[in-house]
Amino acid sequence: MIRLRSLWVVSLFLASHAARATDGTGPLDPPGQAGNEGAASGAPLGRAAFVREVLRQNPTLESARQGVRAALARVRAAGVLDDPMVDVGVAPLSIGSQARVGWEVGVSERLPWFGKRALETAAESADAEAAKSDYEATERDLALSAVVLYDQYFVAARSIDINEAHIELLRTLKASAVAGLEAGRASLQDPLAAEVELTHREHDAIRLASERDVVIAQMNELLHREPDAPLPAPPRELVLPEASPDRGGDALSSRPEIAALRRRARAERARADRAARDAFPDFTVSTSYSSMWDMPEHRWTVGLGFNLPVFSGRRAGARDEAFAMQAKYDSDAARAEAAVKTEVFVAKRSVEQSRHVVRLFEERLLPVARDQVDAARAGFIASRNPFNVVLEAEQNLRNVELEYQMARAECDRHQGELDRALGRIPGLEGEARR
Repeated sequence: MIRLRSLWVVSLFLASHAARATDGTGPLDPPGQAGNEGAASGAPLGRAAFVREVLRQNPTLESARQGVRAALARVRAAGVLDDPMVDVGVAPLSIGSQARVGWEVGVSERLPWFGKRALETAAESADAEAAKSDYEATERDLALSAVVLYDQYFVAARSIDINEAHIELLRTLKASAVAGLEAGRASLQDPLAAEVELTHREHDAIRLASERDVVIAQMNELLHREPDAPLPAPPRELVLPEASPDRGGDALSSRPEIAALRRRARAERARADRAARDAFPDFTVSTSYSSMWDMPEHRWTVGLGFNLPVFSGRRAGARDEAFAMQAKYDSDAARAEAAVKTEVFVAKRSVEQSRHVVRLFEERLLPVARDQVDAARAGFIASRNPFNVVLEAEQNLRNVELEYQMARAECDRHQGELDRALGRIPGLEGEARR
């Protein structure tokens, strides 16, 4: 009953994911199809929406889902009785002779020893459950890849915005340098230096746009779309993830890779028991009717046959192989559990560190860099500092703003890695984070 219930759960799981894979178009479909309202209205691309669409469209996940279907099909084929055998014979010399035509017909069925079929089904059921766990692991890995690309997309878009803002700032600074030159407070080098920096920023605009297009192409690959297919812009802000509760102990029971190894070990144990059962004979029951007996009471017969399991080499080899594979999967599971504990610990520390870095940028580095630009501009206007101090302050502010956006994206990526380490689906657990 437990085995049947587990298979029912696997089947229900497979059906739900198949429905999700075929439920129509999604929010990133080309114009003219359902679900494109977000792109048409200029709504930003939410991270959870992107991850869901990747899980719906990516062929890697569909391949894993078909693997689960194949495993379930093997369960249905396991433990089933062989088809009955029908034997028909005729005495050819009796044809055309004065005697009646001699013929006989028989039906036989092989019946395995008690428990063999159940053990075969148990082994295939455990393999099917392991295939489901493999699917879940693939799903989480794919979601983490989507989160990483989404964060890169956010950084690329914000870098372009920051660069455009600094282009406008440099144009203003160049105008100030020209005004200072006309007023006799600046040298000819000042507007030329501003022009050089402005040219660099315009070159950066081309480079950053190319980097953004590369990230979009990689995102479209996950979405199984054309590389140049358009995507909605990311949001202006990435909300700092909330501190996760301490669930390190739960990670061992939540990680599908460990569950897959444990289930494969259970399958090998069932195969070992099945090999041991081969020491008991299988029976073949049969019945036949022959017209060639003169006495009618001898024409119908029933029979019972069985094999003699006297050669144990094949059985012993199969059993030793199954035990060895069980030990291998148990060892792999123990190694994976130790690795998961370390992975959770490292991921938690990375999230804590990245959150601290983001706070430093927000509370200290960004305000100081902005004040530095204001002070340098005021000093230049008052002839208290040269123009290159203003340019250095502008460069520092640009670097700090870019590093801040990368720090926010890194914090989001570390949170996705922590979700993955804890057995969650990155980008979908706690969808309040957009």
